[in-house]
Amino acid sequence: MLARKILIVDDQPEIAELLRLYLEKEGLHIIEAHDGMDALMSVSNEKIDLMLVDIMMPIIDGYQLIKKVRETMQIPIIIISAKQEDDDKIFGLGLGADDFIQKPFNPLEVVARVKALLRRSYNFSNDEGTNYNQGPEIRKKVVGDLTLDEDTFSIIKNEEVIQLTKIEYKILELLMDSPGRVYTKQQIFERAWNDYYIGGEEDNTINVHISKIREKIEENPKKPMYLKTVRGLGYKFEKRTNNTKLT
Repeated sequence: MLARKILIVDDQPEIAELLRLYLEKEGLHIIEAHDGMDALMSVSNEKIDLMLVDIMMPIIDGYQLIKKVRETMQIPIIIISAKQEDDDKIFGLGLGADDFIQKPFNPLEVVARVKALLRRSYNFSNDEGTNYNQGPEIRKKVVGDLTLDEDTFSIIKNEEVIQLTKIEYKILELLMDSPGRVYTKQQIFERAWNDYYIGGEEDNTINVHISKIREKIEENPKKPMYLKTVRGLGYKFEKRTNNTKLT
């Protein structure tokens, strides 16, 4: 089995070195970049399996880096930042980051978060890479004018292919599997993140991802036709023209 490649992006070499020491003990292959431009070059030249990204960096900051990476790739991303405001966390998650760790951090917690995200992100793939195709048969879920393609991890709307993050895909996979059924935030979180639900911060994280999905699939995200909020309960995917079907 090939070691997963982790890209650490931080302009403080001592922090990058600390993370390297702990992550290499877990058998992970570490690559370092000390600004956003170097990170983009590493992503272009290497097969990166996960990124640890600081926000406040020279040349290209962490937010810009995440935005550029998300334009073409679905690499799992964890933000590690000294920023403490909830708005900073929500903004980072909204750009496409999968997790947020605040500095100063416990290195053992970072290791645990990295390993958990690797498990969640690559549980569809084999050990040799990140090819998510499961065979020649293409399976799709169809609700109304939306088609969730289970082989390409995308959703098709009016013949336009819209790429999804892994978390967005898992949320839609759950909701579109049973249109009309209400799922609680706990059910959504434990399915999409494969982790225990506590509430509070998890609720904010779910809300951010629901908003991003609505931006991708709804004509008017503020008045959604598909992804409905059921106050006090959770969310559901509204039944439209057709019931869900597999092809």
